[in-house]
Amino acid sequence: MSDLISEDYRPTEDEPYMNDRQLEYFRNKLMSWREEILRGSNETLKQLKEEDNRLADMSDWASFETERSFQLRARDRERKLLSKIASAIQRIEDGSYGYCEESQEPIGLQRLEARPIATLSIEAQERHERREKVFRDE
Repeated sequence: MSDLISEDYRPTEDEPYMNDRQLEYFRNKLMSWREEILRGSNETLKQLKEEDNRLADMSDWASFETERSFQLRARDRERKLLSKIASAIQRIEDGSYGYCEESQEPIGLQRLEARPIATLSIEAQERHERREKVFRDE
């Protein structure tokens, strides 16, 4: 299906929503994002293995540990993101991609362009965030 889209293709509002070209476009976008994250993870692992843990000075050791902790937290967030990317790809496969989990209304091309793993429309996301805030404030 990848021959359906050219490199300069961008989904537009004047074509049928979530047609084959749009689905392939978002699949490619998600796959590229996944590959970028995996490359970064592999690079981080390689760096962590190569770094010398026997630093002479305590401040160097503290800096090293702080940086390492930061990198590991970032990789953990990316691991969770990989799961969301896999779920989005699965939604493309099962035909539910691009539709709000709550209302089944279209999420919208602009939102998906900005956040291709989105599962809620902007309206549903805002309701969700308001409910979260209410529970957090109680």
